[in-house]
Amino acid sequence: MEFTVVLNAFLLTLFAGLATGIGSALAFFTKKTNTKFLSVSLGFSAGVMIYVSFVEILTKANVSLSAVLGDKQGSWLTAISFFAGILFIALIDKLIPSGENPHEVKRIEDMEKKDSKTKLMRMGMFTALAIGIHNFPEGLATFTAALNDPELGLAIAIAIAIHNIPEGIAISVPVYYATGNRKKAFMLSFLSGLSEPIGALIGYAILMPFMNDTTFGVLFAAVAGIMVFISLDELLPAAREYGEHHLSIYGLIIGMAVMAISLLIL
Repeated sequence: MEFTVVLNAFLLTLFAGLATGIGSALAFFTKKTNTKFLSVSLGFSAGVMIYVSFVEILTKANVSLSAVLGDKQGSWLTAISFFAGILFIALIDKLIPSGENPHEVKRIEDMEKKDSKTKLMRMGMFTALAIGIHNFPEGLATFTAALNDPELGLAIAIAIAIHNIPEGIAISVPVYYATGNRKKAFMLSFLSGLSEPIGALIGYAILMPFMNDTTFGVLFAAVAGIMVFISLDELLPAAREYGEHHLSIYGLIIGMAVMAISLLIL
């Protein structure tokens, strides 16, 4: 595989992961969480990921597997791999304590409550660790998509980046209120996003020697499952918790429409 293709996929994954820094910056330069903006953004991200998973990624996985195994067996393996991806990301979520789960919604203004500094610091550190673990499969998903189709990889990277913004808030705000150090809080949030490109590199190193049409098809179908789970279990519930449920649905529809148009014109 060409070096430029691999480099482009890695840079897209790096961009998506380091979007946690955007959330951190928003937390420090705003007094109040913009729930409308985040709800629309999260809905948009979910719309992009759900549409592209079912319309593009699963289709490509099925074509790849059917070419090797035949239509029936290829379709069965596509479906099995899709649900295996869901199970994989669900197990990761299950292993993360709910208090430190990066998808437990936190607002900037809520963090001013007088919790103990030790408790806030623990919350921030464990959230950073949880996000680091959780972002490994997300990094692999973005990287795999970008290797196969750079335009598709760009769309997924943008969607994952939007999804990472609230995670940056969830890490940096409690650390800031515990330490009073903006730089430390920002760096912890920023560095947690590095787990995404690290996950991509580890996945690439492990899987590339075995990469063929079957491996690609299984991996791509699993990526679709990962992204659908992220959308349904994390993005839309988070938007609902922000109290702007209808806006998140409008964002979801816009995300689907934008993804549909982009696939048609590219």
